[in-house]
Amino acid sequence: MTIRIGNCSGFYGDRLSAFREMLEGGPLDYLTGDYLAELTMLILGKDTVKDPGLGYARTFVKQAEDALGLALERDVKVVVNAGGLNPRGLADKLREVATGLGLDPKIAHVEGDDLRDQVADLGLLHETYGNPMTANAYLGAFGIASALERGADLVVTGRVTDASVVVGPAIAHFGWTPESYDALAGAVVAGHIIECGTQATGGNFSGFVDLMSTGAISGGQPLGFPIAELSEDGSMVITKHDGTGGAVTVDTVTAQLVYEIQSTRYLNPDVTVDLTSLRLEQAGPDRVAVTGVTGSPPPEQLKVCLNYFAGFRNSAEFVVTGLDCEAKVEWVKAQVESALGSDRPAKVVWSGIGPVQEDADTEEGASLLLRVTAFDPSADKVGKALTAPIIELALGSYPGFSVTRMPGPGTAYGVYRPAYVPRGAVRHTVVHHDGTTEVIDDPVSASAPVDPAAGQRPSPYPAPTDTLTRRLPLGTFVHGRSGDKGGDANIGLWVKNDGHPRYAERVTWLTKFMSQRRVRELIPEAADLDIEVYVLPNLGGVNVLIHGLLDEGVAATARFDPQAKGLAEWIRSRLVNIEGNVL
Repeated sequence: MTIRIGNCSGFYGDRLSAFREMLEGGPLDYLTGDYLAELTMLILGKDTVKDPGLGYARTFVKQAEDALGLALERDVKVVVNAGGLNPRGLADKLREVATGLGLDPKIAHVEGDDLRDQVADLGLLHETYGNPMTANAYLGAFGIASALERGADLVVTGRVTDASVVVGPAIAHFGWTPESYDALAGAVVAGHIIECGTQATGGNFSGFVDLMSTGAISGGQPLGFPIAELSEDGSMVITKHDGTGGAVTVDTVTAQLVYEIQSTRYLNPDVTVDLTSLRLEQAGPDRVAVTGVTGSPPPEQLKVCLNYFAGFRNSAEFVVTGLDCEAKVEWVKAQVESALGSDRPAKVVWSGIGPVQEDADTEEGASLLLRVTAFDPSADKVGKALTAPIIELALGSYPGFSVTRMPGPGTAYGVYRPAYVPRGAVRHTVVHHDGTTEVIDDPVSASAPVDPAAGQRPSPYPAPTDTLTRRLPLGTFVHGRSGDKGGDANIGLWVKNDGHPRYAERVTWLTKFMSQRRVRELIPEAADLDIEVYVLPNLGGVNVLIHGLLDEGVAATARFDPQAKGLAEWIRSRLVNIEGNVL
């Protein structure tokens, strides 16, 4: 017996039409959507400052207006975490919308993740930033399951884990208990694979050129969203609706499996997943089987997403063209630094985007960008106090002085921090479709603390024999996917599953090659940072975690790639010595 669980959203802002497309594209039992991320919670927190009645993903309201009736007609249950900071408010809004459409769905919501009224008691006050703007525990899936078991057609949640919107339907359908660890672990893996939408079907995939060559990606056809066909034992097949764009292959699924993970133990409120246990197999066109997933009791604490208001930021970008660019950069930096004086912003960061091409045949090719970014608790210090001295240099600085835009006022930014609280501090609550309230018990026996060194190098594979090497891009036969975890960056690297006769030798080479020292060589910006490298044998690769590369998170970093989305593509482009026996 299997259930078909589809996804229609990987982030707040994903394709609006996907909700209807998934309902029209083929049979489903459940349709889920993920709308939340650390940055999204900050955005929703800002919304509530303007209007306390907001705080939810308003795009889902539009999707419901468009196709909620179709979901009811086809008896597809819908589970979304679009409630954000205000799941009750979204549930009420959806009832209003449904009434206007002549519909009467049974709508439940899950709350209890919001800990803002407990921050002092839980020690969540920040020594610098004070009270958090948002403080939300990551809830598990048993509240969702209870709402579905009581007959809900649509379940709205706040900050549950991304996988919980998939795990909840599986619990309700199969009757799993909190001790069904292997089955729960499989459902978490299914949820992790499909929660980012089309990233599992070829989106943001380093092998996109190969998919183009097969016609899986062509022209402007949108990629299809993924589906998990989940079995009672926790095994699954990942697929998509027939006729939709993209592809489901071992590599596209691997790309999502290694996305934004940390160690080889994937911690969830309901179970701890052993990522080294699962196995992938191509089971047919656009069908990947995932088997062997094992789980153990969940961690003894719940993770909390904290966003603090940190101050204001602003930036200016200079265009530097032609000869003597290095001297031009040094001159304008000195001018700006001098103009800022002693009453400068708290933090000023310079970064450049280049290099300039020699004898370029376009002006853009002969130019580089120089960016200055300032941060301060005061809006004034990053407003005209920063921008006026920059504009005043327009006729008195380097030849060709220009900026990409006229600087404006500073904007507020936040700092993300993870925290951990006792499970008993969180009141996981379901408000059922009939208005009754249920507090979800936490009957689990927590597992022993996870050893952070478990799964780290050395590689389990034997060392390769010495042989002649060639200097080639790492991405010659290695795929990659990267992303952010607060201020940390994660890079998953694995050997392409293209049927090459030396696949095993390539896996051995990669898992031996990627070490902390090697990461520092390939990413010089990480030279002084803490780095962890975890080996994932069944996926033929490694996961790299670089602590602090993104400073205090996406909203507080001056990096031009603040979420590390391009980090894997950069490292794949680096030249490395590859042994001849694996080419």
